[in-house]
Amino acid sequence: MNGEHGRRPDWPPAFGRLESMFEEWFRSHPMRRSQGSVWGEAVEEPIVRVDEYRDGGTLVIRAELPGIDPDRDVEITAGDGMLRISAERRAEENTQDRQYARRELRYGRSTRSLPIPEGVNEPDISATYRDGILEIRIPLAEPPSSEPTRITVSRG
Repeated sequence: MNGEHGRRPDWPPAFGRLESMFEEWFRSHPMRRSQGSVWGEAVEEPIVRVDEYRDGGTLVIRAELPGIDPDRDVEITAGDGMLRISAERRAEENTQDRQYARRELRYGRSTRSLPIPEGVNEPDISATYRDGILEIRIPLAEPPSSEPTRITVSRG
């Protein structure tokens, strides 16, 4: 993928968003190919797994990110109708003298891009990190009234 935000430069923005959503789905699918992506390019970063639900008028996204420093290792951005989460879990620097019998903890960068509903005021999005859980709260725009608006007729 080339271009800004992974979008192919010759595609309209809507196709770039669709491509990003499809790529995220493909990366999260348990039966994905071991190497490469649907476009024949290497999948560089593991996906951040999330829970997503509504809490009244707020969309809540929770990601399990243990062992990170949220001030240093997490970047969250919102734009073009997408929320992007990037986190890096850093390995201990002084491990050369250890003789590991098993080493299964994963280190490195993980990312996730999720669509956000239309009408969201991006500066109102907030995030907190506690006990290894990143929680992002997105206040949703008020839906338009389903009640018909009565229009008065004036005499002219």
